[in-house]
Amino acid sequence: QVQLVESGGGLVQAGGSLRLSCAASGRTFISYGMGCFRQAPGNERECVAALSWSGSSTYYSDSVKGRFTISRDTRKNTVYLQMNSLKPEDTAVYYCAANHRGLAYGTPNEYANWGQGTQVTVSS
Repeated sequence: QVQLVESGGGLVQAGGSLRLSCAASGRTFISYGMGCFRQAPGNERECVAALSWSGSSTYYSDSVKGRFTISRDTRKNTVYLQMNSLKPEDTAVYYCAANHRGLAYGTPNEYANWGQGTQVTVSS
């Protein structure tokens, strides 16, 4: 079992940057695949980025490709989502999630462990 805690959300102007952190606890964190999701009011939860346990495989949604980067620091048991060139449509609650299969899944159903979420608001 992995416990996840997100941080780093906030209010930023369009064009700005934020870095979200997802701190994980649990000895087997290194073997988990990680995903970053977001959900805006009235919308379904969507995967914006995912990373396999080895780091060799990534997934990015078309809406964030080229602007967001997912990475992990296994020494710190932390996953990062660097978000650049933010747009008002990026406004949402952002969640990190872990899957024990270690793959970069792009669908929420593949993830059993979730953080509490952090709000990101991008003003125009």
